Amino acid sequence: MKARAHVYVSGRVQGVFFRNSVADLADSLNVDGWVRNLSDGRVETLLEGEKVNVEEVVEFCRHGPPGAYVRQLEIRWADWQGEFRDFKIVR
Repeated sequence: MKARAHVYVSGRVQGVFFRNSVADLADSLNVDGWVRNLSDGRVETLLEGEKVNVEEVVEFCRHGPPGAYVRQLEIRWADWQGEFRDFKIVR
């Protein structure tokens, strides 16, 4: 079963390799989409793939890499659209 999740992460999530860590995990799990920093200090990611794998990346976003402090996670689940072919860090 495939799924799509649009996630916003707030807290100390920039400058701690959050985007790189999400991208590495997504790549290893064959999850497609993107991740980027927002000007308000949050990180935003859009994930598509097998639901169990997308859930694993979302779970990682709940705590992030060492040095991160996640204060809030906003998740919007949607139907898989097959929009992406890989995972990218968007600047």
